[in-house]
Amino acid sequence: MTTPPHADGRAGIDAALVRRLIAAQFPRWSHLSVAPVEIDGWDNRTYRLGETMTVRLPTDEAYVPAIAKEDRWLPVLAPSLPVPVPPIVGRGEPGEGYPFEWSIRGWLDGDLARPERIDDMPRFAESVAGFVRALQGIDATGGPAAGAHSFYRGAPPAHYDGETRRALAALTGRIDTDRAAGVWDAALRATWQGPPVWFHGDIAANNLLVEDGRLTAVLDFGTSGVGDPACDLVIAWTMFSGDSREAFRRAVGQDDPAWARARGWALWKALICLAQDIDTDLGTTAGQAAVHRRVIEDVLADHDRSTWADWADWADWAT
Repeated sequence: MTTPPHADGRAGIDAALVRRLIAAQFPRWSHLSVAPVEIDGWDNRTYRLGETMTVRLPTDEAYVPAIAKEDRWLPVLAPSLPVPVPPIVGRGEPGEGYPFEWSIRGWLDGDLARPERIDDMPRFAESVAGFVRALQGIDATGGPAAGAHSFYRGAPPAHYDGETRRALAALTGRIDTDRAAGVWDAALRATWQGPPVWFHGDIAANNLLVEDGRLTAVLDFGTSGVGDPACDLVIAWTMFSGDSREAFRRAVGQDDPAWARARGWALWKALICLAQDIDTDLGTTAGQAAVHRRVIEDVLADHDRSTWADWADWADWAT
């Protein structure tokens, strides 16, 4: 979840606080400029520190474990990945009225991945798939098992069953909830059978940087961990379509049950967001509701075409 450019100070964090923290804990950088980034995330507030660094501050206690996790594991993952990930520069402690640990990262050049910045979307989809495959190939020994720190990305989608059922009930008569329930049920049946592997947890346009239409960096490993990588396939519906979706599917090389779980992850998020946004006429939120509807429709259509749907129906009949 991201927010558009906004006035400084969300979650009680502003540039003045960041300057005080830097002055107190990293005085060698106290002369550098501090400014909020243009497009900010939800879990953390991010500030540009001079020309070569960023400051990342959790907005709530629930997001604090991600700081230590990223600081510990990003240096381990980085050498095996095809594009850069945020380098760790320093780790801050609570202070100046701010209660959480925070981090300083190296700045990575590039623009957020937007369709108008990408000339060859199928090739871009293949590069994203290559990143996912490379991440999965890194030794997962000792890595952080999926759980609360990853907001249960990498865990079975059943963790969000109650939330999904409530969203389906709220959207009755607004979308095809019978088909949507079928997609969700198939995701729950398609249990992960493989060994735990690394996953990012939020492969999305706002966490991908591009230059000249090419993938150049991947950001925000706050929901990363070790477990089921199906959550990293959701971008197939949130960013890709047509030829690019098929290119991603071929290049990422996952099995049918993984795609069934991925459809469940995509559906869960789109359902809960649509249930929240569907009755608003506000321009930005109404536009988001249309995006959620498109994702839901694409996921339902993809499920209808899948061989896994046929297998799951047969499994129900056989039992």
